[in-house]
Amino acid sequence: MSAFEHTINNFGGVIIDPNALPATLEEFKQGLSESLAVWGQEDLRLVWLELPIAKAAFIPFAVEQGFIFHHSVAEQATLVYRLRPNAFIPSYASHYIGVGGVVINDKNELLVVCERYHRIDRPRFYKLPGGMVDADEHLGDAVVREVFEETGVRAKFESLVCFRHWHQARFGKSDIYFICRLSPLSTDIVKSEEEIAECLWMPVDEYLGMDSVSPFNKAIVRAAISYRGIGTTWIDGHGTPKTHEFYMPFEASEEA
Repeated sequence: MSAFEHTINNFGGVIIDPNALPATLEEFKQGLSESLAVWGQEDLRLVWLELPIAKAAFIPFAVEQGFIFHHSVAEQATLVYRLRPNAFIPSYASHYIGVGGVVINDKNELLVVCERYHRIDRPRFYKLPGGMVDADEHLGDAVVREVFEETGVRAKFESLVCFRHWHQARFGKSDIYFICRLSPLSTDIVKSEEEIAECLWMPVDEYLGMDSVSPFNKAIVRAAISYRGIGTTWIDGHGTPKTHEFYMPFEASEEA
């Protein structure tokens, strides 16, 4: 018997090469059965099977063999099989990551937006520009991008001020929202017609005095004004600047 082409991760998990899977269901059935028999005799714990949507017909047989769903994306489903009854299966991504930008110009005006879409039971209110962090995107890059996309204002990332952690949010996942301080590099506003109903520079005191602004938004603006935050730095021997980012108090960051 022979097994599908695969690699072994650091946790005793077999990762089947999705690019080497057979073309037909019959070949897949025979190959998977033989592979599980081979791997079951070795000191391994899990088998990971990624199936592109073009091979979705393979899923029912994999489930019959004992595979369970782990996660899916638009073009692929990932299933996992326990070679040992009590083998630990790590959860899929548990959090969403968002960023918001506190951008204050030299007139002490805050860049704010009203979103075009909002909850029916809550009127529109002024908030900070921001949004979701893309995969493989650093926080600083994400907040600069989001501010520009929503308002047309170019800005420079200065520091990370604070964050909020919220459980049972979108799709039942937890949500972490990072608030960043930015300095504007331009002031002309060109709002996103698709997302934003209104965008303007508002005096900070006016914003902090508005009843419609949430206590959370007021608190993070005050924090950005009074607290320098933490800056980006680099620690040798921990990945690359493309894959990792580190935040530390400025004194430590400046010494690193």
